[in-house]
Formats: sequence, structure tokens, C-alpha cells
Amino acid sequence: MESTDKGQRKPLKLSQPGKLELKKTVETGQVKQSFSHGRSKTVTVEVKRKRTYAPGAGGTMAEVVDTPTITLKPRSKKVTEKPPEVRAPATKQKRTLTEGERAARIRALEEAQRAAEQAAKLAEADQTSEVLRKAREHAERAEAEEKERLEAERESRRAEEETRRQAEEEAKLKAEEAAQRAPEAERRRREAEAAATTTTEESPSRGDRGRAKGAARGQQARGGGGRGGADRRRGGKLTISEALDEEGGERRRSVAAFRRRQEREKQRARQAAGGPAQKIVREVVVPDTITVGELANRMAERGGEVMKTLMKMGVMATINQVIDQDTAELVIGEYGHKIKRVSAADVEIGLGGQPDEDAAMQPRAPVVTIMGHVDHGKTSLLDALRETDVVAGEAGGITQHIGAYQVTIGSGDKITFLDTPGHEAFTAMRQRGASVTDVVVLVVAADDGVQPQTAEAISHAKAAKVPMIVAINKMDKPEADATRIKNELLSHEVVPEDLGGDVQCVEVSATAKTNLDKLEEAILLQAEVLELKANADRSASGSVVEAKLERGRGTVATLLVQRGTLEVGDIFIAGREWGRVRALIDDHGRQIKKAGPSMPVEVLGLNGTPMAGDDFAVVESEGRAREVADYRQQVERDKSGATARSTLEQMFGSIAAGVAAQLPLVIKADVQGSVEAIAGALTKLGTDEVKPQILHTAVGGITESDISLAAASGGMIIGFNVRANPQARDQAKRDGVELRYFSVIYDVVDEVKDMLSGKLEPKREETSLGRAEIREVFNVSKVGKIAGCMVLEGIVRRGSKARLLRDDVIVYDGGLSTLKRFKEDAREVRDGYECGMSLENYQDIQVGDVIESYEVREVSRAL
Repeated sequence: MESTDKGQRKPLKLSQPGKLELKKTVETGQVKQSFSHGRSKTVTVEVKRKRTYAPGAGGTMAEVVDTPTITLKPRSKKVTEKPPEVRAPATKQKRTLTEGERAARIRALEEAQRAAEQAAKLAEADQTSEVLRKAREHAERAEAEEKERLEAERESRRAEEETRRQAEEEAKLKAEEAAQRAPEAERRRREAEAAATTTTEESPSRGDRGRAKGAARGQQARGGGGRGGADRRRGGKLTISEALDEEGGERRRSVAAFRRRQEREKQRARQAAGGPAQKIVREVVVPDTITVGELANRMAERGGEVMKTLMKMGVMATINQVIDQDTAELVIGEYGHKIKRVSAADVEIGLGGQPDEDAAMQPRAPVVTIMGHVDHGKTSLLDALRETDVVAGEAGGITQHIGAYQVTIGSGDKITFLDTPGHEAFTAMRQRGASVTDVVVLVVAADDGVQPQTAEAISHAKAAKVPMIVAINKMDKPEADATRIKNELLSHEVVPEDLGGDVQCVEVSATAKTNLDKLEEAILLQAEVLELKANADRSASGSVVEAKLERGRGTVATLLVQRGTLEVGDIFIAGREWGRVRALIDDHGRQIKKAGPSMPVEVLGLNGTPMAGDDFAVVESEGRAREVADYRQQVERDKSGATARSTLEQMFGSIAAGVAAQLPLVIKADVQGSVEAIAGALTKLGTDEVKPQILHTAVGGITESDISLAAASGGMIIGFNVRANPQARDQAKRDGVELRYFSVIYDVVDEVKDMLSGKLEPKREETSLGRAEIREVFNVSKVGKIAGCMVLEGIVRRGSKARLLRDDVIVYDGGLSTLKRFKEDAREVRDGYECGMSLENYQDIQVGDVIESYEVREVSRAL
């Protein structure tokens, strides 16, 4: 057996299932997916099976059918591919499915069927939406085509109507022109026939040929020629012969000329019927300035006619030249129209609001301005009334700002005080204080009397037409004399009550605080007589008392409300600036929500620094405020531009005359009123020979831009109660700009006055030294003529100036070249002595002439 097994090898066999083969475990297929809008996509379906075997009946191995795994590549929403049928390998005995296998197969089949139904439904829905979309697009295209067709038909009808209308107008025009040319053509034809009969032997001239051609063309135009159809076809064409023919040319008229002719015919028809020609009277709107062309357009007249009218009036103007309102009014009157004047200043109309009704008026506190000479005790008197120390805050003990305060006296009544400076430089401040006040309290020192600023305050009060109360201060001093003060007031037309006048005089003492209650009673009595009232239920308006620029707060303006109520959030315009009220601060430093009539407040929120004395008013919107501010700024620019041009012309004229000497200055101060006062005081220092040139004035600290301006002009900077920042100080050192700081206006005026005096050219003073008479003339070689003289008076010094007088007439003015006595040089020769002299570069010396010796000194001048 063992040998047999070794000799005959048996083939290899596999155990059950008994057959070696590889079957596909992954079956693939393709599915086409359809989407909306005609889109489709093809995907690959893979069905994976897991091959497992288990012992079956009879001990045979049978393949176990498992649920296939379906994979889509790429991934799609639904699968419509039915999984392939799984078959068991062929065996000798038929295999039966178990219950679990049968249930899994049924479940897989049902799921595949449901997936196929859902895919079919989605495909049907996509097809339906696609059909609807295509139908909608077709309907829209049809509608658009119909609209285009209708629009084309309308355009064609309009074009046909326009063409037909133009053809009718041209035909009518040609008929009229032909009717006008018919008599002329007939006359030319007769002349041509007559010329042809009389000159049979002579050849026709060129003019005759032209007339014959013109007559022939006229006959063809009337339709008498046999080629009428061809002429009509070539009616609008120009040939060379027609262009060269002088008499046969025909000019076509425009449609505008045809319409003008129709209008003239209508006017002639109306005149023939007896009715006058109707003149259309227009209302022509004319601004401050207008061009000639624009005026002609607004009158519906020709520009050439308007220029002729101006020429008749003596104004030679082109079509683009600007004329004023008065000239335009004369031109409009010539044409019978009416003028309506408008101006850029119309933006300010209605800015102050409507007048108040008597029923809305309520009593208000009086506004009292304290005025008087410097150092007469105005601020001290107000300090006594307020019971606060105001003087301690003023530099040098003098007031340099307008202070606004409201005082509540013992009776509960309120009085608003305005404290004005008394220095002569603050004239504008006193004038503003008098213009916004109800009562003026004139403070006169009992020991000093009426001074220049006292008289000026009286003039301001009279100009403002406000009542006056005289407070005779410093009555506690031994030298006080109230009677003398009252007599001095009489010279200025101020008559006290005890002298038969209507001016109350109260003798007070600010330091001793005597008779202050009498002064308050006098003020309240005067207010009762005036019956001061205001409407508080309206938009606020009033005056700007002072304005300044503070670090961290911006522009701070002191306003005096005269009418209405000013509230936080109001939009207001103050002079050339506007803003919104961000905060209201009273005279005690407390923030308030609103301020009524006769109440002074500090306002924050302006976008610029207004001028002291400007009016302010609350407006309804930012647009209105910006419009008014822009107009006022433009007016100020125009005014400053004109002033600058005139100033430059004056400066150039002074330079040409050789007398221009200027001191450039940049002035910076803490408040607007001080800037104005300093600029006015320094301007008064100028003379014809030297004057200060104020380059720039502003409120606030000294900045780098101020240094650059001063450096460019070679000037200096004056800081009044302000200082330069560190950057500005460093730049001033680099550029060599001089900074001067002041806190009292006296010092500013004196300093600038000394500087201007230094720019004055020194005065030349001549001092006569002596006279000498020429007794003999000697000729010396290499020297020239030497005059032997006798000194008659004074002395003659070597190196001094000399004049040669002949018969009391100056024939030479120069210097002495030599002075000798007994052949020795001498420094000077006194009267009674003889000497020898020679003159510089002058040899015409005669006996009997007189030599006058003198000296010239330069003396510094002062303003």
C-alpha cells in the first residue's frame, strides 16, 4: 500500500463545496438622476455581499444569503437600482431558506421598492416644475415681443406724423416763396424776350444768359416744362451751375424762421383788426448781482437787445458782465416787466422771531451796567453788593473783562449787573454794556471828580437812551465833596434831582458799605418806572457779553438772555458761529437746565469763538444755523478782503514814498473783549511814519501756527493772560521769535509805544558854532587855495560842517578839510583869532566871503 501510494499520487481536492472558483462579491451598476431646470447626473451603484457558509441538511456546506450593502459613488439622494439576486451555489440537494433569511430578504425587497417609488415621484415632480418654468419663460418672451412690437408701431406712427407735418410745412413754405417769386420771374422773362428781339445780330451777354436761365428755372418751378417730374426729384439737390449762378441761387429757410414769420403775421393781423399787440409782463427775480445774459433769459429777450439798451443808458457791458440790482431794474423797466429783488441776506429774515403780544409779557429783572472812570470803585461797589471778592481776581486791581452777575437783594428782587472796564482802551466794551442795559449806574469818586472816561460813559448812556443813576463813591474819605461832583456833572448836562433835574444821586461807600440799600432802592424804583417785561415762553434771543477759549471746555460764551428761555439742547446762532447748548452755568458756577430773561449764563457748545457784542438767537434746525453762519462768514471774508487790498495799497504807497516803518504783532488773549481792546489801543499809537501791523488776533493760548506766522513776518507775539505751550516755546527759540507776556493793558501799550519809538528815524538837530570872515586868499601848491580868516564869533572846530556865504547866499555846504594857526594844525580857533582854512573839494574862495561852522546831532524821537 505504501509503495502504491508513493507511485501513484492522487490529485488535490478541496473540501465542500467541492469547487474552487472566484465569484464577484461586488456588483456595480449605473443610475441616472434628474434634477430641476433640466439638470441630470449619472452615479455608480456598488452592491457588496459578504460570503459566508454554514453546514446545511445532509452535512453539506451551503452559502448563507446575507443582506447586501449598497454604496453610491458619488453619493446621491435616492437609489433606484434593485440589488442583484443572490443565489446559492449549485449543490446536489436544494437548499431551503430559514425564517430569518426569508424575513431579511423580504425587508430588503420592500425597502428597494419604496426607494424606487420615491425616486419616481421626485423625477415626476422635477419634470412638472421644468415644464412650468419653460411655459413661464415662453409667456414672458411672448409678452416682451408684443410690447416691443407695439412700441415700434407707436414710434413708426410718430415718425410718419412728424414727417407728414414737416412735409406740409415745407410745402406751404415753398408755395408762399413761389408765389412771391412769380412776379419777379415774369418780369425777367419779359425783359429777356425784349432783349432777344432787339439784339438779334449780337450774341447774348453773360447777364442775359443768366436771366434767361433764371426765367427758364422759374418756368420749370411753375410746372411749365416737360421735365417737371425730374426737377421735382432734384429739388433738394445743389448743382455746380446753381452754386456758381449769382441770381439763380435759392436759400432754404429754417423752421424757426418760419415760426417767427407766422408770429409776425399774427401780430399784424391783430393790429389790422384794431387790437393792440399784447405784451407779456413778467416778474423778473434779480439777486444782488446778475449777468447781462442771465437777465436777458429771465426777461425772455435777446441778449443783443439788452446790451443795446445798456449802451443807450451809458453802460458798456458784455453778455457775461455783471451788473447790480439798480441797473437791472432800469433795464427791466425799459421792457415793461416787474422786478422782484432778492438778496443773500434774506436768510436772516425772521431770525429774531415775531413780536411778542402784550398778554404774554411778564415782569423781568432789570439789567444794570456799572460805568465810570478807572479806579473809581466800580468793581468794589459791585463786590459790596454781591458780598464776594471780585477785585482780588483782577490783575493790577483794574477790571479788564465784562462781568455779568445776578444779585438777589434782601427784598427778594433780582438785579442783573454788568461790570464794564473803566480804562480808556475798553471803549467798545462800555458801548456794548450801555446798548444791552436798562439802567446805567455812573460811579464817580468823591475825591477825584469827573474824569475823561466818566464823560465818555455819560455819552454812551445818552446815545443808548437809557436812564442814569449817579453813585458818588468813596464818601468815607475826608476829602470827599459830593457838592463839587454834582456841580461838575452839570457841565456834562447831567442834572441831579436836588438841583431840579431827573437824575438820582446816591452817596455811597463801597469799603464802608454805607447807603447800599438806598442805591438798590433807586435801581428798583427806576425799573418800576420803566415797566420792564419780557416773554419767557418763546425761543431765546439776546446778546453775547463775552467769549473765551478754555482748555478742556472749548469755547465758553457769556450770554445775556433778553427774551425767551434758553435750554440745554437748543441750537443757536451767535454772530458768525453756531452750536448746540451742551451746558448752562450761572454766575455762581452751578449747572442749570434753562435760563430765563435778564439772566446771564455761560454756554458751552459753540463751534467757534463769537465776537463780544454779537446777538444770539435760537433757531429751529442745524441747517438754518449753518446757512446763516455761512452767509455771515462770507460777508466778513469779503469785508476783510477789501480792507486787506486797501491796506496793501497804502503800504506799497508808503514804501514807495520811503516812510513805511511797521511793527508786526500777533495778539493772543484770554477773552474776546481784551483782544478787541488791545488791538484798538495799539492801532491808535500809529503815526504817518511808523505804525503797528496787527497780523492776527485770537482767543486762547499761543500755538505753533502763531509762531510760524510771526517768524514769517519778523514780528513779535503779545500774550495777554495766556501762555505758549511747550512745543510753541521750543519753536520760538529755534525761529528767534520774541514772546511778551502781559496781564495789565497799561504795560502792553507802554511796551509797544517804546518799540514804535525805536523804529522812528532820529531827528537831526543843527548847532551853530561860529562865523569867520575871509581876509586873504593864498594859493598853495599841491593843496589849493587857503583862506586866511578872522573868527568873528564863536569857535571854528576841525572836522565840523561849514557853509560858504557870499552876499548872504549859501554857495557851498560841506566840511572843513584843514584848520591851521601859524602853520600848525589846530583843533579849534576861538573868536578874535586868525586862522587858515580850506574847504573840501571847493576852490572858488573870494575875499569877503563868510564861512559858517556848525555841527549836526541825531536825537532819538518818541511817540
